[in-house]
Amino acid sequence: MEILEQIKEIVHNTLPEKCQITKIEMEGPEIAIYTKNYSAFLQDENLVPKIAFELKKRVNIRNDKSQLMAPEEAKNKIMQIVPQDAQIKDISFDSAFSEVVIESIKPGLVIGKGGETSKKIITETGWVPNITRAPTQDSEILRGIRHHLHKYSDERKKILKETAEKIYSKINTSPNDWVRLIALGGFRQVGRSCMLLETPHTKIMMDCGVNIANDSPEEAYPYLNILHFPMEQLDALIISHAHMDHSGFVPYLFKLGYKGPVYCTPPTRDLMALLQFDYIDVLAKERKEAPYSEKDVKEMVKYCITREYREVTDIAPDMRLTLHNAAHILGSASVHMHIGEGGHNLVYSGDIKNGFTRLFNNVDIKYPRLETLIIESTYGGRDDIQPDRQESEDKLLNVIKETMQKDGNILIPVFAVGRSQEIMLVIENFYRKGLLDAKCYVDGMTREASAIHTAYPEYMREGVQRRILQNDSPFTSEIFAPVEGKNRAEILQEKGAIIITSSGMLTGGPSLDYFYKMAENPNNTMIFVGYQGEGSLGRKIQSGVKTLPITENTGKTRALNINMRIETIEAFSGHSDRNQLVGYLRSLKPKPKRIIVNHGEKNTASEFAKYIADKFRINASALRNLDAIRLK
Repeated sequence: MEILEQIKEIVHNTLPEKCQITKIEMEGPEIAIYTKNYSAFLQDENLVPKIAFELKKRVNIRNDKSQLMAPEEAKNKIMQIVPQDAQIKDISFDSAFSEVVIESIKPGLVIGKGGETSKKIITETGWVPNITRAPTQDSEILRGIRHHLHKYSDERKKILKETAEKIYSKINTSPNDWVRLIALGGFRQVGRSCMLLETPHTKIMMDCGVNIANDSPEEAYPYLNILHFPMEQLDALIISHAHMDHSGFVPYLFKLGYKGPVYCTPPTRDLMALLQFDYIDVLAKERKEAPYSEKDVKEMVKYCITREYREVTDIAPDMRLTLHNAAHILGSASVHMHIGEGGHNLVYSGDIKNGFTRLFNNVDIKYPRLETLIIESTYGGRDDIQPDRQESEDKLLNVIKETMQKDGNILIPVFAVGRSQEIMLVIENFYRKGLLDAKCYVDGMTREASAIHTAYPEYMREGVQRRILQNDSPFTSEIFAPVEGKNRAEILQEKGAIIITSSGMLTGGPSLDYFYKMAENPNNTMIFVGYQGEGSLGRKIQSGVKTLPITENTGKTRALNINMRIETIEAFSGHSDRNQLVGYLRSLKPKPKRIIVNHGEKNTASEFAKYIADKFRINASALRNLDAIRLK
């Protein structure tokens, strides 16, 4: 690559000879510089920022393989260097990247004051530490992903090199180059979010989800069949967050032959794999064929390139990506795309929460440039005004107590990622204040998702972050009783139990099993705290359905009478309501010149687009699926 030669020239002209550079490689959007004298970089800490500034890219300094100590010897040395209080859980050596991956409960102690401990590891073993946080509770999926990435490190390095060749390939741009957007799913509907961003040179897909509330292939999956090119020609995929309606169909792309990068935050990579594996499992239990296999999910993980918030990254010759905090779920992002040489700037909001949550910091509202905004409208209807948060917490507490006084049980169906952790924080807060004394069971994927949260405290509010770092995670509070060793019928015999479990729309999972067992007892209560998709069982019950046909284990069908109390408490949603969406648009800097409304039901999206146009005097429209619009 021509650019690699340019980079080599800049490196050799910028770094002193004492650095003893032996090799320079491009790994996706990053530069790897190998040295025989790592001490030169430790002695002059300005060298790395200086070369990164010159190259305008993330730079990784690595030791030449000739400088690496034998792994077993290095492991013993690391255990001597790092204090026992760091609670190292695993050490693995990644020779493809000259890194030692150290997983620890307290990674700060592995780094050391001023980075002294990690520097000592480098000088004494040659291996550069890649320090990761171990979850405070066991996570099978996190362990599996980290093992998978290590196992296929050689292949991942090859993938990164191939990605770099595409990113930095030479193209002939023109002032007349166009930019267009094609709506492939999630427009005038909630579910199967997917869109294609295209220039004459580049094809980028943003999100690729499934509509889990609809079984019909025509309604469940994005319109990939209308694409005018084979999947091998797709340059990159960007995932805003892990919920299935945004990431659930990604492995199918790999089944179709896609072999390109998947850009997302680190928590999104882990959580979407968790949800995709569960999707396959749920369909198997329902004797339905999944659109992809576990093999396809594992293939996807190999191609993930993770980025932190506000980290600018080249992803194509004419496109640059930056992810921003969307405050929706762990690692959720709004996507900023810089297209061409400043030719066009687009922000895809993804799902956003412009309001208080116990989990996350405020949504990002400032961008360097912005011409087109794609904004969600889940709760964009004129009557979609969520109640006061404190009033909602008080209502939740009162409903729980009223049910417990009747010796009833409380079922709270939640999305395993996002709403479950928000509700857990609210209930744990009741417990700490002495307002609630009950057993709260966390069933299904929710426990695994909560464990993943503890590996990424830096993505959460300072209070939650601090507690996790002090080994006082609210997700492992004694109020949350384990389900293991008990069946669900036994739990319900206890009376006064609170059950938090997925799925949030009663489309499958433990929540459906609990519901069937609890529905006919008028002393029980079910509390909806999240969005209920059109066509889902949750929406039907929320709308007042009192009888449902169900098939029992014997194969016979009977009528299930819904006698339990049904409550909906809206303020816990991870989506913004109408006022919060308007507040987001009012605060957004700079103001967009065009707004495209998506991720809302048909009438909601259309009405919200008209409202925006009238209120802000901005060109606003609600595209339909299969529409294409020229942005430039």
